[in-house]
Amino acid sequence: MLAVGRQLALAFDPGSGAGRDGAGRGGSRATSAIESASKPASSPPSKSRGGPRTGAGRPPKGERPGVSHQRRPALSRHHPIHVTQRIRGGLPSLRTHRLFSTTRKALSAGKERFGFALIHFSVQSNHLHLIAEVESRAALTRGMQGLSVRLARALNRELGRHGPLFSDRYHARPLKTPRTVRLALRYVLLNARKHQRAAVPTGFIDPCSSAPWFPHFPRPHELAFGSSQALRDWQRASHSSTPPVATPRTWLLTIGFLRAGPFDIDEVPAS
Repeated sequence: MLAVGRQLALAFDPGSGAGRDGAGRGGSRATSAIESASKPASSPPSKSRGGPRTGAGRPPKGERPGVSHQRRPALSRHHPIHVTQRIRGGLPSLRTHRLFSTTRKALSAGKERFGFALIHFSVQSNHLHLIAEVESRAALTRGMQGLSVRLARALNRELGRHGPLFSDRYHARPLKTPRTVRLALRYVLLNARKHQRAAVPTGFIDPCSSAPWFPHFPRPHELAFGSSQALRDWQRASHSSTPPVATPRTWLLTIGFLRAGPFDIDEVPAS
């Protein structure tokens, strides 16, 4: 109120210019001061747009958190990649003989394309673990797109269904040291012991993986039970002795991981 009074007093002050210009300018100033004083104080701008909001963003596709859609980091051809991909809920287990045979055939068909090479795999009931070598980030993208399309077409045909097969985009993690490569190989090839211990008896390899083609278990091939049977099953299905996986070329996957020590088929990988 004091500020409004001061404005009115200045508006009617004869020394403020009203004597030279007449009452017109003084009256105009008084009117402006009254109008300015009568206007309500301006409120801060509304925040209805922009900023974090409850429920904003891409809706989740399932109960598990989705894979980030941020740009994937650059990759080196010297570092293998551990890839995980999940199928949608409500579908039969991929470890049944019929669906695993279809999955293995599709993986074999896309094992080496576009600078992408599939070195090892493990098929679980509702997800896949892959270890691959790639020339670049683009090679990983194109190789996984090719594999995903082959798998979706083959499995949808086998299941008599249509539509998306995978619940989300794949998760990929580069393996840069002998220790991380050893841990990833152990995790992938022995993954069934983590999820379904009863499905793989002691002393047996997981037949739903590429373990039969892994030459570095610290026991004779004859004592890796189930390995010979898995090799014969693949030869009958493919009419070939060529493995369903590619031969590793990186130092880390050929001999480098052995610097961190071997692992046996009866070990249970940690989460």
